[in-house]
Amino acid sequence: MTLSLISLLSQDISGLWLLLKTSTDEIMHQDITPLCAADIQDQLKKRFAYLSGGRGQDGSPVITFPDYPAFSDVPDKEFQNVMTYLTSIPSLQDAGIGFILVIDRRQDKWTSVKASVLRIAASFPANLQLVLVLRPTGFFQRTLSDLAFKFNRDDFRMKVPVIMLSSVPELHGYIDKSQLTEDLGGTLDYCHTRWLCHRTAIESFALMVKQTAQMLQSFGTELAETELPNDVQSTSSVLCAHMEKKDKAKEDMRLALDKGQSILESIREPLVKSPEQSLNQDQLDNQTTVQRLLAQLNETEAAFDEFWAKHQQKLEQCLQLRHFEQDFREVKAALDVLAQKIATFTDVGNSLAHVEHLLKDLTSFEEKSSVAVERARTLSLEGEQLIDNKHYAVDSIRPKCHELQHLCDQFVAEVRQRRGLLHKSLELHGLLEASMKWCDEGIYLLASQPVDKCQSQDGAEAALQEIEKFLETGAENKIQELNKIYQDYEPILTQDLMKHVQKVFQKQESMEEMFHRRQASLKKLAAKQTRPVQPVAPRPEALTKSPCPSPGRCRHTLFLQGTPPSFPRWAQVQRPSLIL
Repeated sequence: MTLSLISLLSQDISGLWLLLKTSTDEIMHQDITPLCAADIQDQLKKRFAYLSGGRGQDGSPVITFPDYPAFSDVPDKEFQNVMTYLTSIPSLQDAGIGFILVIDRRQDKWTSVKASVLRIAASFPANLQLVLVLRPTGFFQRTLSDLAFKFNRDDFRMKVPVIMLSSVPELHGYIDKSQLTEDLGGTLDYCHTRWLCHRTAIESFALMVKQTAQMLQSFGTELAETELPNDVQSTSSVLCAHMEKKDKAKEDMRLALDKGQSILESIREPLVKSPEQSLNQDQLDNQTTVQRLLAQLNETEAAFDEFWAKHQQKLEQCLQLRHFEQDFREVKAALDVLAQKIATFTDVGNSLAHVEHLLKDLTSFEEKSSVAVERARTLSLEGEQLIDNKHYAVDSIRPKCHELQHLCDQFVAEVRQRRGLLHKSLELHGLLEASMKWCDEGIYLLASQPVDKCQSQDGAEAALQEIEKFLETGAENKIQELNKIYQDYEPILTQDLMKHVQKVFQKQESMEEMFHRRQASLKKLAAKQTRPVQPVAPRPEALTKSPCPSPGRCRHTLFLQGTPPSFPRWAQVQRPSLIL
């Protein structure tokens, strides 16, 4: 079964979190020296004992007790602290071999030598391999030490041999000159102040690395346990807060890395000044310690960066999703309003001018709606882009994109349908107005034909041609078939509009019937042959009894044969000078 993107992202984040936790745990679980140089800095500065970095032939660390007249005045607590600290510095492997103690008492008295050796042997906290004592150089003190050591050998019985040396050359027989400091006739470069500075810096750096690891682990836990907010504002706030903390963590890591690098450069400074010089073992150990801490810090930073990248991706995608959801709600509400408004565009108009006005209103509404529709389409494209970018909320985004596309297409189709109906209505009203205009022109034509000219054959033929020519224009202007009108314009035919269509069609039929009657009358007049007129003198008694009607009156009576007695009321035209 294919895992969802959110599941895969969660797995990635969990895996990276475990990697970060492992890296920080490794640092945090490292043992920190119980005593730090900074804690006993004043005691170390006394330099009654020091770790020069020299090694015996088998790698045993050398601790030197230089000539220190006030050695007996050193409190036991301070002595124990310094011994504990010095023996904790070498590696476990080197410390396991055992330490070599070089006790320089050339300027001291035998009584002090005995006390020093016994004190050191009694409270030394680590394994001892060998104790080398440079005995007093004065004749009396040297003779006394020989006798005392010979007769009090049991006092010096220890688990390791104690060797009394009379001179520095004898010391070189046990420890190579390169592993001894200059005050012991050696060539080992050692500066106690520099050593103390390095130890303090290294331990401070180690503590800084541990604190940084703790901070990263705590911050990582906070990030891993963060729940995704449900709104834009909360998500933005969480992202900003985490970004600030991340920047602070990165700055802390940068400072730690810079400090470690600075310490490393300080340790290597002798090599820079004298390339032929080499670092002693303690310096090499210090260098290794700093390099190890830097490597751990770099590894931890890399793990954190990977973890943060995934966490940031999750939060940014969450913010993108919340923006998308918020925009979706706004856009959908706007589209719902448009759908409600377009549903009110049901009027198809009751006249040509009315339909044209409705079309203008629809066009204006469509133009105003284009902003919301375009925003919806843009948002849908943005959602598709989120899907293409492997957004974790694909299952939530894709249906919303489809819904937006559907609503836009539905609205556009509805507008197209409304426009189509209005164009149909415009076409029908155009036909009706053309038919009514044709009828009005036909009635005017019938009313305007002069009666006296139609009595002659030529006049009748001319009037007949005029009528026939007018009837030919009916192919373009009149309603041909009422049933076809019903069929073609059925979607827009309201009850009122249907009555209007029927009324116009009836007017058209009545007008055509009048034309056919006039046409039939004119055809009779045009076909009637003229009879010869014989002049007859009127009889006087006829003139006195019944006056003959005027010629115009006779002609009018003849022309009206076969014509309807009167036009319908809607066809009557007030033209008093013309007689049909």
